[in-house]
Amino acid sequence: MAVLIAALTTPPARADNYPSKTITIIAPASPGGVTDLLARMLARRFIVDWGAQAIVENKPGANNQVAAEYVARQPGDGYTLFIGPETTFIVNPALYAHLAYDPVKDFTPIAGLVSINHALVLNPSVPADSVKDLIALGKAKPGQLNYGDYGVGSSGHLNMEMFKAVTGTNFVAVHYKGATPALEDVMAGHIQLMFISTGSAMPQAKAGAVKIIGLGAEKRMALLPDVPAIAETVPGFTAVSWFGLFGPAGMPADVVGKINAEVRAIFAEPKVQQDFLDAQYFESLASSPAALAERIRSEEPRWRKLIRDAHISVEQRLGK
Repeated sequence: MAVLIAALTTPPARADNYPSKTITIIAPASPGGVTDLLARMLARRFIVDWGAQAIVENKPGANNQVAAEYVARQPGDGYTLFIGPETTFIVNPALYAHLAYDPVKDFTPIAGLVSINHALVLNPSVPADSVKDLIALGKAKPGQLNYGDYGVGSSGHLNMEMFKAVTGTNFVAVHYKGATPALEDVMAGHIQLMFISTGSAMPQAKAGAVKIIGLGAEKRMALLPDVPAIAETVPGFTAVSWFGLFGPAGMPADVVGKINAEVRAIFAEPKVQQDFLDAQYFESLASSPAALAERIRSEEPRWRKLIRDAHISVEQRLGK
């Protein structure tokens, strides 16, 4: 009984004594991907900067739903954190008829992390050396070029469906279980094109195994000034993914503020910019909790409309 009373009367985590136990960062993907890289970088820094115990747990599955549902059910004490891709909050609500979590009510936005510019890559044999060329080729050969993605509802899938919608082209989707096998088939010529993160595309482009004809950010990247933005040909088009740091609902504001300040300080370091962000072709999105919440609110209608208009659906449900 004494133990129970102590547990019930223990005050919630506060910034002055946070962290006082192990922080668990949930990555909704297998080791080696972007979410895992971000989670492990933050865990190392929490250990070094705060003297904290911090671990990473990988919980892949169901387009981030497995991890999101788990985090949503944890206490909002700051000791369970979530590396949340935009898919979790602005794509899944439109893609799935039923979610085991509420993307707004079940989470506390803490800080933006990074944005990832997606590259439009082609097999070298495709007779198109620019976005303009590809659009013309796609219109001349509707349904004859195949593109790869990394699952229904993935960024690779939705970015290409958006490209098709705004350019009037018709490329046929081939769904893969990951970006790597899709890219391998582009290189082998089994499929002709795809959207993939710039960091994943660059080694193959430098080797001549694929060609990059455009990037998805609104403007050219400073690291790749010679590669045009797709928006230079298709005004307003973007193909960018982002990741944020979240916790369960109900986190104390001062704990959120402490974690947010730590994240922003980390991403402001020149060494982190050079050795982590630039090395992966990431761009910092370190921002306030309010800015992260606003990003979700402002982007959700765009993807919901695309998913509806393109008749994209997924029958899969958690627990089914």
